[in-house]
Amino acid sequence: MDFLPKNIQKYISDNSQSESLILKELNRYTNSKVILPRMLSGHVQGRFLSMISKLVNPEIIVEVGTYTGYSCLCLAEGLKKNGKIITIEKNEEFASIAKKFFDRSKYKEKISLLVEDATSAIENINEKIDLAFIDADKLNYTKYYDMLLPKLKAGGLIVADNVLWSGKVTEDVSDNETESIKNFNTKLKNDQRVENLIVGIRDGIMVCQKIKD
Repeated sequence: MDFLPKNIQKYISDNSQSESLILKELNRYTNSKVILPRMLSGHVQGRFLSMISKLVNPEIIVEVGTYTGYSCLCLAEGLKKNGKIITIEKNEEFASIAKKFFDRSKYKEKISLLVEDATSAIENINEKIDLAFIDADKLNYTKYYDMLLPKLKAGGLIVADNVLWSGKVTEDVSDNETESIKNFNTKLKNDQRVENLIVGIRDGIMVCQKIKD
């Protein structure tokens, strides 16, 4: 859900850094040929993820939920010269689309695409992580967070998408996904190991920095 009026969204997009050619192509392809195109990060959110990555300048990024690969390519822009991004997607169709675009990008050698369940994939990551992005099944946000935080370096960031959940987090609703997102947001607010901020871009982005183990 987009909370800002269309004219404001257009103004923000028009006055933000442009997408690369491959991101524009992936954006068009996803919106015209792939189911659930709202899952795509898109131009403005993609530029936000790129900027976060460039500020962190990570060696290791972990992304939970690749979809068609747009956010992965944005995050890869900030990697160190010897850095890599591990992106996890259990849907084979989405992963296949992402791989085609990864293989055409200049980040091809830096992207490791794992087509498997996120829980087992995260368990098998042994490197210390600089930056993690969660944009997968909402029921498991807290689980992924709990698995990623111990692997995160001090000062590292965990970023999570859809934390406003179309505004449902402010309403008296009781479906499982809404409750999961509410609990996730409350957990991070009260977790003394991190500092957190919800950024009002698109459907809400949670940014938290690990300050202690």
